[in-house]
Amino acid sequence: MAVSKRAVHVVGVGMIPFTKPGASESYNLMGARAAKLALDDAGVPYDAVQQAYVGYVYGDSTAGQAAIYGVGLTGIPVFNLNNNCSTGSSALFLARQAVESGMVECAIALGFEQMQPGALKGAWDDRPSPMTRFAEAMTAHQGYDPAAPRAAQFFGGAGMDYMKEYGIRADTFGRISVKARQHAARNPLAVFRQTLTLEEVMASPTVFGPLTRYQCCPPTCGAAAAIVCSADFAKKHKLDASVVIAAQAMTTDTPSTFDSDDMRRVVGYDMTANAAKQVYEAAGIGPEDLDVVELHDCFTANELITYEGLGLTPEGTAEKFIVDGDNTYGGRIVTNPSGGLLSKGHPLGATGLAQCYELVSQLRGRADQRQVEGARLALQHNLGLGGACVVTLYQKV
Repeated sequence: MAVSKRAVHVVGVGMIPFTKPGASESYNLMGARAAKLALDDAGVPYDAVQQAYVGYVYGDSTAGQAAIYGVGLTGIPVFNLNNNCSTGSSALFLARQAVESGMVECAIALGFEQMQPGALKGAWDDRPSPMTRFAEAMTAHQGYDPAAPRAAQFFGGAGMDYMKEYGIRADTFGRISVKARQHAARNPLAVFRQTLTLEEVMASPTVFGPLTRYQCCPPTCGAAAAIVCSADFAKKHKLDASVVIAAQAMTTDTPSTFDSDDMRRVVGYDMTANAAKQVYEAAGIGPEDLDVVELHDCFTANELITYEGLGLTPEGTAEKFIVDGDNTYGGRIVTNPSGGLLSKGHPLGATGLAQCYELVSQLRGRADQRQVEGARLALQHNLGLGGACVVTLYQKV
């Protein structure tokens, strides 16, 4: 858990348009572009940055250097990290921690991914998979379907367990995809900007459980970055210090992930709830105080259970929250104004920093057609199976 002792400001963000696999530049070029955009947004020269934290999942060692070297060769420490789908936020966590501790005055967090078409798969077949324990828990609970993508079985199973407990309709999940496409239509950086009807979502091919194809995030290529610094650094360089990281927490799995016989917990519900609780307590706020949220909607089922994990609505009430439109503009809290992973896309290493880009833009009042009026408190939730969850609270000051 990290409670801010020294204020850490997000003074620059950058993101390139996300694309389908095969339509992007190479990872190093994408990463360098996003980093330059963040530096330009901040108005900071690269030689003022003291450390770089670079995240990606599918890439060789020191791919971070290959991207950062496209920005400059200043000899600073460059850290490469991989925390599955929470990689981008993990990079931000470490950059924030470095500034907060006083180790550095300014750091960059960068994430990118050059993905291949199709379902996610491991790179190695001659050693144990880090997902073995999770797969065993899933198989013991609901079996394993060799014809279905494994990630969809994890999250589709979580959706089935929620349906079993609360008796909600299958098309409740589909409504989340409809909302995601409506939001993404306003986002020029999103992959899928065409709106969909509920009928179209539900008529798309079934992938697993309640999940249809349009309820699963696509493999995507892209990059995003953030510049974080101390208040003194921002003042010295006359930077926009209007957005501060008010609190941030990272959690990993506990025994309940594997012992509860509940797919919701296998896919990180308790990690989410624990991280959110730590953030709310550190900041002295509650979920009712939030204005806008970017959460990890890799599948519609995960968005639904995450509403409750973050405390946006009480347990068992997510269906009403969705049907009443409380998750969008005009409702209680706008969730995933960017279009989320479902429609903006999910380049694994970049996702957490793309969420940061969206929320900083919202708090600065620069989100154009997506702007949440009067946004002052923004929450980010980024989850990776295996596992890690990062929850970050941004505040306009």
